[in-house]
Amino acid sequence: MEYQSPASIDEAVAALAALEGARVMAGGTDLLVQLRSGAPRLGAIVDVKKIAEMCSIEETAEGFSVGAAVCGAQLTGHDAFSRAWPGVAEAAGLIGSTQIQGRASLGGNVCNASPAADTTPALIAARAKAEIVGPGGRRIVEVEKIATGPGKTSLGKGEMVVRFLLPARPARAADAYLRMIPRTEMDIAVAGAGVSLTLDRGGVVADARVGLGAVAPTALVLDQAADILTGTKLEDDVLARLAAAAGAAATPIDDKRGTIDYRRKVVGVLAKRAALIAYQRAGER
Repeated sequence: MEYQSPASIDEAVAALAALEGARVMAGGTDLLVQLRSGAPRLGAIVDVKKIAEMCSIEETAEGFSVGAAVCGAQLTGHDAFSRAWPGVAEAAGLIGSTQIQGRASLGGNVCNASPAADTTPALIAARAKAEIVGPGGRRIVEVEKIATGPGKTSLGKGEMVVRFLLPARPARAADAYLRMIPRTEMDIAVAGAGVSLTLDRGGVVADARVGLGAVAPTALVLDQAADILTGTKLEDDVLARLAAAAGAAATPIDDKRGTIDYRRKVVGVLAKRAALIAYQRAGER
């Protein structure tokens, strides 16, 4: 198996396009585990950790640009980003142990395409977009369009995600992410929910976005969230409607970690609780 460590995005794309069976490695916390567990042998590994653009966090007037190889510890340790997008930072901070946090990347978590990925529903709630580079040039897509099924993505041959774009935050806006896991540490989500809210000066929800994880083959955008939450102050009946909509949108599996009915109920509870946290945070700004 060939190993390459390019110093630029162009070099990485050229390697991915030229080498048969090549895979991107950012942190390697998913890829190396898959290799050791008997996954099909790869033709090549293209390590992108030496590409500065993919390992940086930048704040501009348009918002934040987060390199796809940025690790969880780097993201949660970035004060400006954590203030602007606490829910996304929370999601990134839930991935693995302290050691894993120093390697596991945002791009790897999204592109591994696990239905239970923590950062994907949080990024969906944030209306994040991904910049993808390949032999045909650059394109920008919504994060929810990357995963097409468990372990499958919409990326073509030679393409890779180089960064994530999160919009600038208006006043009185905040987000939150919650998940439920069977154990207290180092497990994957049975269900997860990310919520982003913007309030007007009277504390009324002016904009809302909800992402759900681990309850369908890919993370979901809860389309009804804006209609349910906008124009409210998250009264009890509104939260009950949100929980019901989240449960109804879920199409989970039955396995040893949770039944279908359990996951549907839990994801509704998580969406409701995350909405309340986001609402409180937004009101404090």
